[in-house]
Amino acid sequence: MGNEIIGEGIIDSTSLSLFKKAIETAPDAKTLVLKNVGGSVNDEANRIFASFVHSQGFATHVPGNGMVASGGTDLFLAGVSRTIEKGACIGVHSWAAGTNENSLRGNQVPRDHDLHKPYLTYYDYVGIPRSFYWFTLEAAPADSMHWMSREKVIEYKMTTQPPGDLSSDPICNER
Repeated sequence: MGNEIIGEGIIDSTSLSLFKKAIETAPDAKTLVLKNVGGSVNDEANRIFASFVHSQGFATHVPGNGMVASGGTDLFLAGVSRTIEKGACIGVHSWAAGTNENSLRGNQVPRDHDLHKPYLTYYDYVGIPRSFYWFTLEAAPADSMHWMSREKVIEYKMTTQPPGDLSSDPICNER
């Protein structure tokens, strides 16, 4: 493992404890490489995990053949330094509470509602503009994905170094 820890899969309530075990195994690790992290099944657990990654001073990196989306993108944003290689896929969409057509959707909730506060607090903590959060709510519905362009990544200060050109639909939808 050396100075990197590889992250793959869906984030859940066990992710933080697994990450802590990985740190014990690789105490010199300072970078979390996100190869294929398509989201989370628990937004609160994801924010706690991501906040821990940030508090420990980890860098985050998405390799050229990598993909982060939804909660995986939020985890990527936890890095104190954040890099994306050319060809990576970075996806965002609105959140939804519930799984049917009547579920509550983030872009339908008034901006001053308390449901937005945990997300805004997290973005404030990791230094991402609040405008990024509002963008994600409008970029795609919860059951779809918007693949970020290099220009949008730069606009929302998602990286600490200029990213390479990013991939988009249909390549990203196949990863």
